[in-house]
Amino acid sequence: MRKASLSKLLLAMMLLLFLVLAACNNGSDDSAEGGDGGSDEGTEEGAEEDDDDGEPIDDFNQVKENAGEPIDGGTLNYGLLSSTVFEGVLNYNFYSISSDADVIQFFDESLLSYDENWEYTQDGAATFEVSDDDKTFTFTIRDEVNWHDGEPVTAEDWLFSYEVIGHPDYTGIRYDAGFRNIEGMDEYHSGDADTISGIEVIDDKTLEITYKEAWPSLLAGAIWTYAMPKHIFEDIPMDEMEESPEIRENPIGMGPFIVETVVPGESVTFTANEDYWKGAPKLDGLTLKTVSPQTAVQAIESGEVDIVDFPRDQYAEAVDSLTNVEVLANYDNAYTYIGFKLGEWNADEGQVEMDPDKKMADVELRRAMWYAVDNEAVAENFFDGLSWPATTLIDPTKPNYHNEEIETPTFDQDMANQILDEAGYEDVDGDGMRETPDGEELVINFASMEGGDTAEPIVDYYIQSWEQVGLNVEKLEGRLHEANAFYDRVEEDDPDIDIYQGIWGTGSDVDPSGLYGPEAPFNYPRYQSEENDRLIAEGNSEESFDLEHRQAVYDEWQELMVEDIPVFPTLYRLSLEAVNERVTDYSVIIGWTDWHEVGVTQEDPVLP
Repeated sequence: MRKASLSKLLLAMMLLLFLVLAACNNGSDDSAEGGDGGSDEGTEEGAEEDDDDGEPIDDFNQVKENAGEPIDGGTLNYGLLSSTVFEGVLNYNFYSISSDADVIQFFDESLLSYDENWEYTQDGAATFEVSDDDKTFTFTIRDEVNWHDGEPVTAEDWLFSYEVIGHPDYTGIRYDAGFRNIEGMDEYHSGDADTISGIEVIDDKTLEITYKEAWPSLLAGAIWTYAMPKHIFEDIPMDEMEESPEIRENPIGMGPFIVETVVPGESVTFTANEDYWKGAPKLDGLTLKTVSPQTAVQAIESGEVDIVDFPRDQYAEAVDSLTNVEVLANYDNAYTYIGFKLGEWNADEGQVEMDPDKKMADVELRRAMWYAVDNEAVAENFFDGLSWPATTLIDPTKPNYHNEEIETPTFDQDMANQILDEAGYEDVDGDGMRETPDGEELVINFASMEGGDTAEPIVDYYIQSWEQVGLNVEKLEGRLHEANAFYDRVEEDDPDIDIYQGIWGTGSDVDPSGLYGPEAPFNYPRYQSEENDRLIAEGNSEESFDLEHRQAVYDEWQELMVEDIPVFPTLYRLSLEAVNERVTDYSVIIGWTDWHEVGVTQEDPVLP
């Protein structure tokens, strides 16, 4: 992999140089043949532009090379990379921020396991059988699976999680098409029924769920696989559950470690769950602490933490000094994107409502903004090849469905100017800034969140790129925003936000309904169209059990998103993890969950 030292000053110089060149070239396509998109595992686009260099992941392992045999016991320090505190909603049924999921993974887990292709397997805490019509699933929880307080994990616990998420007073954001597809769930959710007719407890360890329609996604992501200890939560009022001590302070699960103490937003200490169903952990315990992107290199080099997600924008500068760690990598099932606010969430109806009067309602304005930015330059100058331009909203970790042949807008400021001219966005006052087709001032408020050293320079680059085609885009309130507050405002449809920069983890299932369906709370652009509804439904129809049919449907959907542009993807990326040499049996392979196997070769971290 190419190594370079990219200081803040050099980054700024590159940025300014690029902007000058962009102004001179007025939007040549030569430097941006990629597009925009997501990331994760699976196949990888971007790098294919230069076969001689290989793919960026080729320089990394996915499994830690053990430097010796693990000792008995020991503790490990895990760094949670975050520019802000974790929110502290420590329950799978309620969390919404990924940093909370990073905490939960140590003490709770899915009842079903999945493989590197994101398909459910029979190796998890529960096994399953499927009826001939693919509509009824029978799950059997293993006898040895217990909650941390010793109570067995039961079918009633699994049912209870469905009753919580489907409840009319549920305060979380998990209720989506996957739940509505269960027989009787609509009636339960509306309050017209006290029970969910499609879910039946057969015995203490056996649960049966019947779905209205047979979906291909039911085999890879559309089943809610997390139980909730009913004996702990059943007497807590629904509107108090998310803020309860049982979630915020003393959460329990069925995973390899037990929560001992929580310092809100800062750290969590865990002890080994000797009763873990896969076997007692090798470690005596584990401590999780938040690490800012600015101090991550120092934290891993000094031994303050043993494992941390490594900031990609700092890797090239730090790689030569990383003598006491191994950096692992995998494709990240995520993509960064620019989102356009097109409507609001109707909480009473449980669906999005588009607003034709929104500032960003004109698709030609959105299209011009896509053409105006060079994401290849962003990837190269800020991430040293560890990110690459994205193309579509199905990322390369879904190799059966990601279509790299679909044409998407690439950097061409001549085209951006032409689109804006033809759409009636003119510079009436002669100040270089365009007005609306109605002759009104056009100021576009851009919200983005704090991050590493490159967060603000990248935002500044986008703003200056749009300025070069005459669009007045300003940072919301003149600054970047703390991550939790940022997502709160985006989710609440703050009217001051016109566009925003976000990142989506795309999960295990190719079905886009959870992010772009009309009834998806995560549909932050608040986008809806009849064609989008049709394709989402068709992608999970019985006909789509045929792979070729489903591929054709999602090809159409990816093309529709290029036409309608509720968001445009910017970068796919590698996910890097730095691991101290003393750590053994650690992996970043998709589907790996064997934290109980992780050990250390010595009591103290290996230092440079």
